[in-house]
Amino acid sequence: MGELRQFKLPDVGEGLTDGEILQWLVAVGDTVTVNQPLCEVETAKAAVELPSPYAGTVTELLHEAGTTVDVGTPIITIDVGGDAPAPASSGDGAEPAAGLIGGAAPGGRTAVLVGYGPRTTEARRRPRRTASEAAPSAPAAAAVPGADYGSGGAERPPLLATAPDATVKPMRHGGLEVGRQAEAHARTEAAAPSRPVSPGRGSARPLAKPPVRKLARDLGVDLTALTGSGAGGVITREDVTAAASAPAVAPAAPAPAAVAATGGEQRIPVKGVRKATAAAMVASAFTAPHVTEFLTVDVTRMMKLRSRVAARPEFAGVKVSPLLFVARALLLAARRHPMVNSSWDEAAQEIVVHGQVNLGIAAATPRGLVVPNVKDAGRLSLAELAGALTELTETARAGRTAPADMAGGTITITNVGVFGVDTGTPILNPGESAILAFGAVREMPWVHKGRIAVRQVTQLALSFDHRIIDGELGSRFLADVGALLSDPGLALTF
Repeated sequence: MGELRQFKLPDVGEGLTDGEILQWLVAVGDTVTVNQPLCEVETAKAAVELPSPYAGTVTELLHEAGTTVDVGTPIITIDVGGDAPAPASSGDGAEPAAGLIGGAAPGGRTAVLVGYGPRTTEARRRPRRTASEAAPSAPAAAAVPGADYGSGGAERPPLLATAPDATVKPMRHGGLEVGRQAEAHARTEAAAPSRPVSPGRGSARPLAKPPVRKLARDLGVDLTALTGSGAGGVITREDVTAAASAPAVAPAAPAPAAVAATGGEQRIPVKGVRKATAAAMVASAFTAPHVTEFLTVDVTRMMKLRSRVAARPEFAGVKVSPLLFVARALLLAARRHPMVNSSWDEAAQEIVVHGQVNLGIAAATPRGLVVPNVKDAGRLSLAELAGALTELTETARAGRTAPADMAGGTITITNVGVFGVDTGTPILNPGESAILAFGAVREMPWVHKGRIAVRQVTQLALSFDHRIIDGELGSRFLADVGALLSDPGLALTF
């Protein structure tokens, strides 16, 4: 008999206590190699893939997809003995090697996913079982039409950092190629009721990305009863929403655990990113004394400059949006007022003025609100900043933002204008002293050169921590941002 090793759920993001297994990328009987992705886990910060610290054969998946597991709990058993390749170990055959998840890291720490365990191979999936081998079926879950529990619509979740016409890009799981297996005869035209069976016990899980699985749970759609229309038979959002709106073809059953519906009332478990966001916002709102100031700005010149800049060759392939100029104006104003780019150290009773601006952009994703940031954004040229914002928003839209990209932010912009909203009173991102809300740009009557004219106008709202930023500093900072947006030429004097 071979030597069995159990891989424990590591701390995948510095100090996290648990994570939800979104999906397994391997099955019982698969041969895996070191650093091959085993599963996708959602934590309070992001969705990440866990690479294998061992080489061998998978003998058992200890938890089903959708289960929340504490850090340090075994999640998979791998046979590293016999004819299987030797495990990557630290020398004693008991622990992962240095640099792998759970192994030793510089400074005497334990390696987490961020910065360690690079992906070098592709997962291999066993052929799916046929209908004759499948387990007996049970009635499908009843659909809950019209439900929408995200920050935006089911078809296109809004992203605060991008324009509202942006489309959602599909997520990719490393180099994993999902091939369509012979399963057409396993379903009839009547969509016979079926019951999902635990993966790792010989069953075939429907092919679908994690956001699609979440949407299906929210809408009460049984993925095993669907035939995917995507490449390789992958189930898409359109498949799920179509099934949710179609008449039921099987006897109704209680809604799945993700949504408990009784008499029109629905209950949604709060976990992962949403749970962490809720806790952080409560802590921020009741810890830092918030003050919000507002400023209405004529941005006609800025919008004209935007058109000229977008036509330049160095900006080809990147999005030149009003947000880019707001970010640039904020960075220049922070250079004049460095105290705005600071944080409050409660333990030391000190104000920490940061040496660089890590600019956060609030983004609404299918998993909830995240605030990734551009590291040392003040050193970037306008073209480099445009590229960084484009990459940041595309990564967030795809749900692939790494925990490291959401750590260390020093000041944040939230773009509520993409929803047609004029302004708001934003809550500080925990650990920061200021957040700027950027409203919709509208054509409005405005006094220009002593006459009423139609101009493009927007509203800015700055919330700040009054322990650090007093009214004078906050007002001067907001006035500088507004002046730069009203007359971009002033940037030459900053």
